[in-house]
Amino acid sequence: MRRQRVVAAHRCQPSDSNDLSQAASRESPPAYNRRVTDLENLVGERLMFGLAGPKLTDTDVRLFRDTRAAGLILYRRNFETPEQHSRLLDDLESALGRRLLVATDHEGGRIVMLGQATTIFPDNLAVGTAGDEAFAYHQGLFEARELRRLGVDVNFAPVLDVLTERYSPNIGIRSYGKDPSVVTSYGLARIKGMQKGGVSACAKHFPGKGHSPLDAHLRLPTIDSTWAEMQATHLPPFLAAVAEGIDCLMTSHPVYSNLDPTRVPATFSRRIVHDCLREEIRFGGVIVSDDLEMGAIGETCPIGEAVVRAAAAGHDLLLVCHTEPAQRAAAVALLEAYRSGTLPIRDLEAAAERVRRLRERRTARFEGGPPAAEPDAGPLARAIATRAVTVVAPGRPELRRALNGRVGVVFPRFSDLAPRITIEPEVAAEATYVADAFGRAGIAPQTRLVGIEPTDAEIAEAGALAEASDAIVLFLFDAHLYASNAALLAELQRRARALAVVLLRDPYDASMLGPGVLGITAYGFRKCQLDAAIARLL
Repeated sequence: MRRQRVVAAHRCQPSDSNDLSQAASRESPPAYNRRVTDLENLVGERLMFGLAGPKLTDTDVRLFRDTRAAGLILYRRNFETPEQHSRLLDDLESALGRRLLVATDHEGGRIVMLGQATTIFPDNLAVGTAGDEAFAYHQGLFEARELRRLGVDVNFAPVLDVLTERYSPNIGIRSYGKDPSVVTSYGLARIKGMQKGGVSACAKHFPGKGHSPLDAHLRLPTIDSTWAEMQATHLPPFLAAVAEGIDCLMTSHPVYSNLDPTRVPATFSRRIVHDCLREEIRFGGVIVSDDLEMGAIGETCPIGEAVVRAAAAGHDLLLVCHTEPAQRAAAVALLEAYRSGTLPIRDLEAAAERVRRLRERRTARFEGGPPAAEPDAGPLARAIATRAVTVVAPGRPELRRALNGRVGVVFPRFSDLAPRITIEPEVAAEATYVADAFGRAGIAPQTRLVGIEPTDAEIAEAGALAEASDAIVLFLFDAHLYASNAALLAELQRRARALAVVLLRDPYDASMLGPGVLGITAYGFRKCQLDAAIARLL
């Protein structure tokens, strides 16, 4: 893997203005005598769009043909089966007569878009807790091989954000942990494996948002860390990734008020993107924006202005992931910015060239044979999950004896989440899954299913089950976020004779467990993680 020189991180304190007009005035647009279609091609090279559904439509083809968009990001809404998925890519590229740059978010754990012919690994926090960098390397290698068989060129992973004591509602188990050295070593191992396997890695979210107080999908966060704090905790994993030659980096949306006094989102900050990442750190790969249709950006400015400001900040690849009107508005605004001289042509040419080189790194669409999971990937995922299980509250000794009696299980209806996120079929068949998982230990529990946000009636039924049981096992879904789950936990802590709680997502619910309650977590709710938690419990 190529290495790039990285200058000292403390120099990432540029002083240039972030204003669009000043960014453009630093160099006047050179005389430009190419045909308009050439300019459109250059602009299109920098655009990555999503499609509305799993079947290609005339509207989709017209969008990519009219805008010359060179990139396609794949979501769950585009994927039904590997065969349908392959046809979608083949049909679109055949209709356009050109090869696209195809990307997806395949972080593992809770962020998985292509759920068949791939292995669903545990979340990053589980990998970091498991304690073996080789796990991360082989995960990257195996997932890259699986993704190449599905025609993917770029994986928007891994997350290199570092957690802190400050609660992060969107990162959590997506991070490798709170120790920058752990995040660095595990992140680099996975990057090496992924790029060895033939897929370009795209680490995120520079300069680090593991301590963001809000979810940027919904709102615009502000992070008040200084440059010194960022250099001590949040920047090291990204500096190491650049030194190792990572192909892409994705930036973040929050306002970093002490990094850029103009207080614009980092997506629009030339200080953070161009001056720090491109000039000081000397990253030579593709800089990718996060989705410009996110709520954090939508509350700041219209999409046309957003794409121009993101380009001016120094991004190469601009993501507009969801709606055709926004995608067309972005393309029109970006084209007009270069036609009018608001943005310099030289920067356009350099950015388009970086994206073109990334796209042309692979000539074949599908490599490695028919879509299929790697044979050794499933055992690896199970090994990671088993090693990651952590006891967060010890519980009373009598719980073990109580589990030999009447056992009740309160389990979320994960099938309710299936329209929104990837849920494995085995887990979506909740009652059958619980019976099988506990049955392996010779336990036949009575099970109550509850909503992801349980109703008052469901809470009351769970409480009644607790009173009728010698031991209750509660699978708890983020009580620190959902008041109804906090109420469910409180009801069972009040009425259960013996209680064990499996924390399903972020481990922050541990602070809500009362004395004598056993708490365990595998840092996620994928089947391999649920299996591992239940095995440890029983």
